[in-house]
Formats: sequence, C-alpha cells, structure tokens
Amino acid sequence: MPLALKLRGSKKQFSTAEATLARVAELQLRPRSWAPPGRLSRRVDITVRTVGGWPVYEVAPRGAPVRRRALYLHGGAYVFEIAAQHWSLIADLAVSSGACFTVPIFPLAPADTAARIVPAVAELAAALISGVGADNTTIMGDSAGGGMSLAVAMRLRDEKRGSPRLVLISPWLDISGTDPQLAVIAPRDPWLAVPGTHAAGRLYRGELAEDDPTVSPINGSLAGLGPITLLSGTRDIVNADASRLVRLAAASGHPLDYHEAPEMLHVYPLLPIPEAREARRVITDALRRVDVQDPEAGVA
Repeated sequence: MPLALKLRGSKKQFSTAEATLARVAELQLRPRSWAPPGRLSRRVDITVRTVGGWPVYEVAPRGAPVRRRALYLHGGAYVFEIAAQHWSLIADLAVSSGACFTVPIFPLAPADTAARIVPAVAELAAALISGVGADNTTIMGDSAGGGMSLAVAMRLRDEKRGSPRLVLISPWLDISGTDPQLAVIAPRDPWLAVPGTHAAGRLYRGELAEDDPTVSPINGSLAGLGPITLLSGTRDIVNADASRLVRLAAASGHPLDYHEAPEMLHVYPLLPIPEAREARRVITDALRRVDVQDPEAGVA
C-alpha cells in the first residue's frame, strides 16, 4: 500500500497548502459523485431522503429486523467527498453487525463550515437516539469523520440528548497541526502531510478558533460520553491524536478500547489489505455490543 500511494501521488496533494487548496478548487468545479456504487444494492437495502437540504442515505441489512442504528461520518479532510471505500465498509458492517447505517452527505468546506455542520449532524444523531435509545446507537467515522463524530458526541452530551457509543477510525482530532509527534511520524506516513491537512482544517473551521472542541475535539472533555472504540495505525500522522486521546481517557478513567496496528496506514480498516479484516471484526464487535438487550451482544 505505501508503494501504491506513492505511485498515485497521494501524499503530494497534502505536501503543501497550495497543492491541497488547488485540489479543493478543482473539485468545486468538477464535483465527484457521492452516490453509493450500484453493486452494493445486491447486499444491502439502500434508500435516500433529504434532510435540511442534505442527501441522507440509509444502508440496512436485508431480511432482518433492525434494532441497532449507526451514524457514519466519512473522512476526507472535510474537503473531499465520500468515496467507494467508505460505502464498501458501511455495507460490510451493516451485514456483519445487523445495524442500519445513516450516512449524511454533509456539505464540504469551504461551502459550509463546522459551526453549521456539527449542529446539523447532531440533530440526525439525536433522531436516531430518540428512535432506539442511546444504548442501541453508535456514532462512528474515519479520519475527519472521526473527529466530527467526537465533536457531535460532545454536543449531544452538553445538550443532555444522550451518550451513544463511539467508534473512531484513525480520527483527526486536532486540526492545528502543532503536536510535536507529527514531525516524528510524518516522514514515515506515505499518505498525509501537515501543510495540506492544516490548510483543509482552516477551511473547515471558518470563524472558529483552531483549538475550539467543535473542530479540535481533543481539547474537549470526555466526561459523560459513551464508551469509545479507537483504531489507529502507527504510520499515520493522526496516530499522534489517537495517542493523546488514549492518555486523556486513562487520566479520566473513561472507557476506551484501543487497537493500535503497527506499521498500518491512515484509515487502514478501509483498505484492501489483510489487516483490515481483523479491524472490521473489532468494529463489528463494538457495534453488536451496543444492543444490551441482545443475548448475542459481544459475540464477534
């Protein structure tokens, strides 16, 4: 995978702020489709509706009653659209866990920013909680979507609207790019670089400060949140964020199940590699444990 990413020039678009902003401008002129690949309809039921002007998809397992709900927030540095790999993961998890996934196609920065996006996503999460309860609801996401997941959970807690379980895949929890560990990890990360991600974060934060928990939830409190399942690889600059979250959880006694994969890349559970299978088993287990009334809860 590192070689494949190098040949694709994946890191190049994050190597400078100018390269990232040029790519963002290009995609604004020629947006990519957000629709799920048609082949997924052979495995799961897919519906779409409009909520507050956003397309919101539901991806459900076929032929079984659904009691578990999950809200999936896709990665892409807040500036890139949901991709086929996200849809494939969502479909796999819907089948393996029996959960129905809600997938909002939220607007990308700079068209909209965190001050409006996070509250709107929190409303979607609150609706799921109202339907099946916080114990049967999971908020999860990868990369930037992992950061948004934690920010949304903090907002729900502050508004006393429930504390669902969280599953965070290689989450980007601090947009400031100031963690000293970034300089240590960056030379070995074949995908991400600080200049480009920092530029993308600046677009997303809008008028908010870089250390505002809405955009950098590592600066918020974990008190009152639901249990967290965290997955991160060590060849990934946002592994620095994962390490900080682990320390915060340990210091506060917050329940956190951490899975660190040596030599794995950013969002490795989404990649077509053998190590992703075990990671998806961990995520499925976390999703199944949500339903405390299910006698099979906790079974991998």
